[in-house]
Amino acid sequence: MILFKGMRRVPTQFKTPVELVLIRYSTAANISTHDDSRNLSPLQPTVPVGNIQSPHLPETPVSWVPSPYVLPGKTLSQYKKLSKFRLTSLVVITTMGGYAMAPAAFDPTSFAMCTLGTGLVSAAANAINQYHEVPFDSQMSRTKNRVLVTGQMTPLHAVTFALVSATTGLSMLYFGTNGLTAALGAGNLFLYTTIYTPMKRISIVNTWVGSVVGAIPPLMGWAGCAGTLDAGAMILAGILYAWQFPHFNALSWNLRPDYSRAGYRMMAVTNPGLCRRTALRYSVAIVGLSVLAPVLDVTNYWFALETLPLNAYFAYLAYKFHEKSDSGSSRKLFRFSLLHLPVLMLLFLANKKEWYFSKPAGEEAKAKDSSLLTIKQSASSLGNVLPVAVAEESR
Repeated sequence: MILFKGMRRVPTQFKTPVELVLIRYSTAANISTHDDSRNLSPLQPTVPVGNIQSPHLPETPVSWVPSPYVLPGKTLSQYKKLSKFRLTSLVVITTMGGYAMAPAAFDPTSFAMCTLGTGLVSAAANAINQYHEVPFDSQMSRTKNRVLVTGQMTPLHAVTFALVSATTGLSMLYFGTNGLTAALGAGNLFLYTTIYTPMKRISIVNTWVGSVVGAIPPLMGWAGCAGTLDAGAMILAGILYAWQFPHFNALSWNLRPDYSRAGYRMMAVTNPGLCRRTALRYSVAIVGLSVLAPVLDVTNYWFALETLPLNAYFAYLAYKFHEKSDSGSSRKLFRFSLLHLPVLMLLFLANKKEWYFSKPAGEEAKAKDSSLLTIKQSASSLGNVLPVAVAEESR
């Protein structure tokens, strides 16, 4: 059994101007062999091709598989790959963190709608991204096996999936939470697919645009819970924005040959010095933003103390990457970034300044004041309608 894929060169047996005949295969064909399995038997018979004859496969049963093809039972797995399931999961986690940190009551329904809606919008954005980058993904070792590159899914199928996911996700955000959350989701979808994706082949500014894309999900979670955005939301978004520079710069450092071959304009390829400096600067910025969190009443002051060792080690790894940029230092920084963000989110939750299980404290105070005012007005009205004799007896 020999697997033929793509265009295979088959030499002819004749002296002609055309020395090779290109035959396209997308199947597995049985070919008889000699006693020595390493030597293939001559291909017989021959069929005429124009004025010449060329060999072709023997008349044996051949199971042709259409391309693109969908293996039975693999559809869900292909959708997961198309939506970049791991990346979408990270987006959803940061959205959940933003929702939990918001100064408002936890509502299971809006939480579920915000989480699922954000996940669907993220899946749609990733599907459109892969649709646009098929010619370039095929040139990179890291992405050459994606479902659109290998033909496991048609472009039309991928675009249809993206449209359905985006429409469903934005509808869930609008009707399940509020208009602000839906607007943030729609804006992020546009930013990722229309600006960030093509900019990757134009300018290194794409890294900054991509960081903005990564900073919006916690804002969506915050807006989905509280309905507004305040300074606390900006602290979360700022940390997510800064975190992506050491994370992605470390990742791209070892992928420079791939990015260069595909024509992507990444800092690690076009300006390695800036790549190292940016990773260090933003890792230090995370330390400062973590200190600001208790100052702005997002967390208590224990948060600043507890995150200091975590952020300091992250900055130390970025410094090592800055001083000695090689595969070892970049890999250590990248791997620790995957641990750093979840731990930081958990510390945010553990040190939240105040939890609201019913209504925000301000709304509860207003409700109490309005209730007392209503009681006083009712008592005054009751005194006005009581007979004078009853009022005097009560004295």
